[in-house]
Amino acid sequence: MSEESMTTPQYPIGSGFGHGSTASDVVAGLDLHGKTAIVTGGYSGLGLETVRALSSAGARVTVPARRPEHAKEVLDAAGLAKVTVEGLDLSDQQAVKDFAARFLESNPTLDILINNAAIMASPEQRVGPGWESQFATNHLGHFTLLNTLWPALAAAGSARVVSLSSTGHKLSPIRFEDLNFENGYDKWKAYGQAKTANALFAVELDRLGRSSGVRAFAVHPGGIMTELQRYLPREEMVAAGWMDDAGNVREGFKTPEQGAATSTWAATSPALAGMGGVYCEDCDIAKPTDPASPLARYQGVDAHAVDPEAATKLWAVSAEMTGVNAFA
Repeated sequence: MSEESMTTPQYPIGSGFGHGSTASDVVAGLDLHGKTAIVTGGYSGLGLETVRALSSAGARVTVPARRPEHAKEVLDAAGLAKVTVEGLDLSDQQAVKDFAARFLESNPTLDILINNAAIMASPEQRVGPGWESQFATNHLGHFTLLNTLWPALAAAGSARVVSLSSTGHKLSPIRFEDLNFENGYDKWKAYGQAKTANALFAVELDRLGRSSGVRAFAVHPGGIMTELQRYLPREEMVAAGWMDDAGNVREGFKTPEQGAATSTWAATSPALAGMGGVYCEDCDIAKPTDPASPLARYQGVDAHAVDPEAATKLWAVSAEMTGVNAFA
């Protein structure tokens, strides 16, 4: 099969699901018994609902968590006591490698990897060798996680990797000339760059992994109020139009159950068999952004976030920064 014919068009396929669909809707009727999944950040917000949906369909789920005791309490309280919890701090490269080594010891295959954990618009912080924390956590942590777990994904035969991006990608392309914001920090541009990185990661991983049966998707979950907003004061969210002065969330925001639907759909839908390397929203493949649309800031995917050349370059830069590359 030619490379061309394996490239999935960035265009909706008519999934039958949409903005209001929930994670439980998209797994209804699916049997995931015998499947193994990892969901980073799977103990709060949409991560928790993603874990709930995958578990309800029979998958064995591991949740890596920065605070494993807290994660275990939350999952137990949610009736998900069978979910495995392991320690992992995505901002710490050695911790990522240690988690992957432990996982591989007891799991020869991994069918689903959902890179869900993230930080957003955080104050300036440096981790590791001086990396900007949003890029380091949201992208580089997951990059190393994928590359160290690669043997189990390849062994599964038809694994899927889902990378949570967002419309935040529209705030910034990859700043290859200043990835770590050494020339002045902007919390929203830093978040935008990290979310563009999450989208490009799926583009390049799909190209590299498809010969091993591994397909990758980037996902915009929608606007949802979760712990992701922990760094934002209410007045900033009011000014952005996300809520009114009384704290009521504006119409159009999703519940966590709805927010988890697109990543769960991308990870499990039979309709996506043989596809990958695309950005999805509202439980379907997204259209390219229409710059003339009044909703251009909130709908569709910008060209810079699905650019194959930028994706290949970002992969090479990430491999150089982390010293990890399963495809070298």
